[in-house]
Order: sequence, then structure tokens, then C-alpha cells
Amino acid sequence: MSALKINLFNLGIEGLGDYFEGIGEKRFRATQIMKWIYQRGVTDFEQMTDLSKALRARLGAEAEVCPPELALTQQSNDGTQKWLLRLDDGNCIETVYIPEQNRGTLCVSSQVGCALNCSFCSTARQGFNRNLTVGEIIGQVWHAAKTLGQFERQQSERSVTNVVLMGMGEPLLNFDAVVAAMQIMLDDNAFGLSRRRVTLSTSGVVPALDRLGKECNVALAISLHAVNDDLRDELVPINKKYPIKELMAACRRYIEDSSRKITFEYVMLQGVNDAPEHARALIKLLRGIPSKVNLIPFNPFPNSGYLCSSPDTIDRFSTILQEAGLVSITRKTRGDDIDAACGQLAGKVQDRTRRSVKMMRAVGD
Repeated sequence: MSALKINLFNLGIEGLGDYFEGIGEKRFRATQIMKWIYQRGVTDFEQMTDLSKALRARLGAEAEVCPPELALTQQSNDGTQKWLLRLDDGNCIETVYIPEQNRGTLCVSSQVGCALNCSFCSTARQGFNRNLTVGEIIGQVWHAAKTLGQFERQQSERSVTNVVLMGMGEPLLNFDAVVAAMQIMLDDNAFGLSRRRVTLSTSGVVPALDRLGKECNVALAISLHAVNDDLRDELVPINKKYPIKELMAACRRYIEDSSRKITFEYVMLQGVNDAPEHARALIKLLRGIPSKVNLIPFNPFPNSGYLCSSPDTIDRFSTILQEAGLVSITRKTRGDDIDAACGQLAGKVQDRTRRSVKMMRAVGD
């Protein structure tokens, strides 16, 4: 990407409208450009034939449509694809596509690394460098659509039917860029996804969660993983700032005017959070919140310090939840042979926190 040119991936419909107005064009040019980029996959202004030659020439001189660069592709035995995308500063992020019979889910990253330090997550061990820009987030969706041939088909034949912000990073710590990118995902002139098909997963940044409910009320997943503050402080350290009681209150506020359910993600860690008493405490915690529980078998990585609960333990935990009337689904592990499963995304992070070095020293000690 040229440092002298504006990357139109970083502009939503309002930003594009402002840009065109600023160069003396009508605001409707924004709609034309969005359709070319996000519905037809066109990045060459010369191919945008409903724009005047003069406008195409000007765009070519001062603007560009530049997605992150593909560095590596891996494909799992189960069909899952993982793409390593290189950013302009040399950092790399990972994006995962999970094909299923009736849908295709894209797992998108929101940060280079992660600013949080969840103890069971491989991404957290990589440290943190920076937030992604709007263009680097929506560029992942564009790359997937392009690679999977979606632009050559009708909108009703999408390869990417669902987007989940569950990749590298905590989305609510990159609020403005994440919301702007999600609005492009939802825009009928762009990807046109339903709000129910865009899911943001958060560890519980309560003030930003309240703001999200007002500005871009998409499907919500809460990375919970524990039923009491002592354990959650250890597993999900942001809990020390926003403890479970505050998080549950924010969840209730998020859905108070809707009929939606919140998904609560719960990684199954052997001997840590998987006992029947944990299941019963979870039932009590979620009482009154329309919800479903996504039980996630822990995906191991070197020196994690954790083991995955046994299948029998996970089944017993799920049965207790179901008998109490909760919807409980055990997530099928996908892409683990290419480290594309939940909690395994690592990318290539120029770590500003030196967390990865500290972890290696701790293991060595």
C-alpha cells in the first residue's frame, strides 16, 4: 500500500461519501464504489465503468483498494482454511474459514496479537503490537470472498455466510475500527450480512459492551470460562477490572430490547472448571439471561499448563446444563491439525509487551 494514497478499504459508506464530496463529486459515488469493491471484488478503478474517465483517473492518482497481502495458505483435513496475511509494517495476522454444509464461517482478527493475557490462549502468548485498521479487518473478509470465488457468484450463493470476530485480539479494545468494519459487513451495498450472522466475541470490556449495544447491536458471544471471580481472575485477567457481576449486568442490558440469545463460551479445562458443581453454578449465573452455552474442548499448545477435559466429562457437564433447560452445544474442533482451532491463532507478532519472552523464561525456569 502506498503511503501517499488513501486506502478506500478504510472508509465505510459515510467516509466514502465525505471523500467524494470533498473532491467535488456527489455522495452517491460512495454506493457505486462499495458495490464494485464488495459485491464484484474489483479493485482496479479502470474497470469501474459507471464512473467517468476523469474520476477514474483521479482515483487512480490519489486512492487505492489494497487488502492485506497473502503470506501463507494452509488447509486442514476437514476443509478448514487458514490464511496468514502480512500487513504493511511486517506483522502478520491469521484468518480462518470454516466450511459447513449450509454455511461458511469466517473467523476474523481485530488486533495484532492480543492486549489481554488469558492463560489458556495461544494467541495471548504472542504478546501484542497494535490494533488493526478498518481496512485490515474488512480486508480479511474481502480476501476470503475473493479467494473462495464469491464475487463470481450471485449474492445468494455466498461462500462467507457468517463472520465471527473471534480471531486474534479483543475486538472491544479496538472499538471504532471494529464497528466501522462490521458496518461494512452489514451494509446492503457491501456484504449485506444480517446482524444475526455477524458475531462479536468479547472477554468482557463492560463500558465498550454498553456502547456496542447502542451503536452496532450484532450477535454477542461472551468468553466466560469460569463461574466465580477467583477462577476467572486467573483464566481471564480482565475480570479483575470488570468482574462477573458487572459483566452479567451488561449482558442483560445488551439484550433487554431484543429477543436474541447471548452465546457464552466456556473452554473445558481438565480439573479446573469442568466439575458438576461448576455446571450447576453456571446454571445459576445465567438464570434470567436468554442464552446458549458453547462448550469448547481445550486445544492444547506447548507449555500451556492445561489439559482438555475428557469427552465423558464434557458430556456430563453438557447434560447437567441441558437438564436445567439451557441450550448447550459442544463445539466441534475444526482445523486443529493446522493450528486453526479456537485459541490457537498466533500469526507473526512484533511483540511490544515482551510477553512471549517472559513466558519462555518462565517455562525455562
